[in-house]
Amino acid sequence: MTKRNKIIYWMATAWLSLGMLSVGIVQFIKMDEEVVKMTHLGYPSYLLVVLGASKLLGVIAILVPKFPLLKEWAYAGFFFTVAGAIISHLVLGDSIGDLTPPALLLVLTAVSWYFRPADKKIRPVG
Repeated sequence: MTKRNKIIYWMATAWLSLGMLSVGIVQFIKMDEEVVKMTHLGYPSYLLVVLGASKLLGVIAILVPKFPLLKEWAYAGFFFTVAGAIISHLVLGDSIGDLTPPALLLVLTAVSWYFRPADKKIRPVG
């Protein structure tokens, strides 16, 4: 892995982790603003605890050394969660301001996953 790729990986992973950590915390504690957003999107507020906990666990999985399969699951979870948020906002015709945060997290997820070092990837069987 080149030095450039390593820098890209760690920058994207750091920003992704900070973003998911902050969103995960406010969702897990069901801050009023998050409850309003979920209600607007048509989802029950109890889903915030599930989403928040999964984001917090996903950040741990991404940052802890080893466990490449667990990392793949965390990246997949991040991808589907933020893609679902984007789709939900699009369906409701929400503004670009509502689409920007999940879109940024989607890009960071893709960049972090793409540039991850070989020791963080699943080894092919055979």
